[in-house]
Amino acid sequence: MMGHVRVAYTLEQCWHRVPGGTGVSALRIAEALGPHNDIRLVGVAGRHRHLPPEPWVPEIPVAHLPIAQPWLYETWLRLQWPKVEVATGPVDIAHATTLIPCPTDAKLVVTLHDLAFLHDPSQFTRHGVRVFRQSLRQIRQRADMVLCCSQATMDDAVAAGIGADRLRLVPLGVETTRADAAEIERVRRAHDLPDEYLLFVGTIEPRKNLRGLLAALELMGDSVPPLVVAGAEGWGETGLTGLEESKRVRFLGFVPHGDLGGLYGGASVFCYPSEREGYGLPVLEAMAQGVPVVTSRGTATEETAGTAAVLVDPKDPTDIARGIEEAGHRRKELHAKGLARAQRRSWSTTADLTAAVYRELAG
Repeated sequence: MMGHVRVAYTLEQCWHRVPGGTGVSALRIAEALGPHNDIRLVGVAGRHRHLPPEPWVPEIPVAHLPIAQPWLYETWLRLQWPKVEVATGPVDIAHATTLIPCPTDAKLVVTLHDLAFLHDPSQFTRHGVRVFRQSLRQIRQRADMVLCCSQATMDDAVAAGIGADRLRLVPLGVETTRADAAEIERVRRAHDLPDEYLLFVGTIEPRKNLRGLLAALELMGDSVPPLVVAGAEGWGETGLTGLEESKRVRFLGFVPHGDLGGLYGGASVFCYPSEREGYGLPVLEAMAQGVPVVTSRGTATEETAGTAAVLVDPKDPTDIARGIEEAGHRRKELHAKGLARAQRRSWSTTADLTAAVYRELAG
């Protein structure tokens, strides 16, 4: 009988200025791995004086390496130091939960959320592209197993030279508890939201295509509710400068995790015409609240949404506008389809698939 599998589990992104989807998924998977009694997770991060802000505080123990950001990733990639075992002691598996692989003497698992930088490097900083390319080279050389959240990411990984025998499809999950009317009203009052609004949730950066979404709304004129944008500022020119006081757009900035259910639940349509994603977790989050979704055709978000969303060409504002109108007309149908699709995607399933990879490598 197999004994316990001890896993060093990287959580450095929880201390990033914008932890984003990699932070959400790493924490939710760690939590869902709890019932797997043969798996022992030990979090790994650099040296930090303080805990990360809520909701990014890990629920598992975190061992800290003797170096802090911004140097941690640089020394990992350039010097292969410090190995995670410096903080954790001996482990069977090291799981890098972002693109940047950690040095280790154990079997290495890496989660690939996307390889968008290979398609359009201009959507990222020059420093980011350099780090991503270095990371990809090392993943090709060192990773024993690579977890991909979508078939689109798996296809990109194969094209990037990672053997299909080392790839496993591990779709992300979603929290399926629906916000009730009282919770929706609480969030509406807390953020001074109108009775009807369109919604975008995500980091504000060029590839999210907020510029295209706003162009679509301009075409629609006064026939649509205002757009509410929830998310921390990322980087780059998004075309949103000067809109802070616009009556057509409300910027909420970062919204606490506890308010997201009510924020989604109160929206008329969720609009996510991103140009490229590895998965598109906000699409599922909106569906879990019964909100009609508009998202991009020909990207991983189409794979995530299936037939439960209206699909549009993210580069065509006229088509985005068409999609928003269609979603409003198909509200009842999309409500039912979205709820059903979200119910089939749980964090416990994601954790089960992740644990199976650990056991496969440790076996």
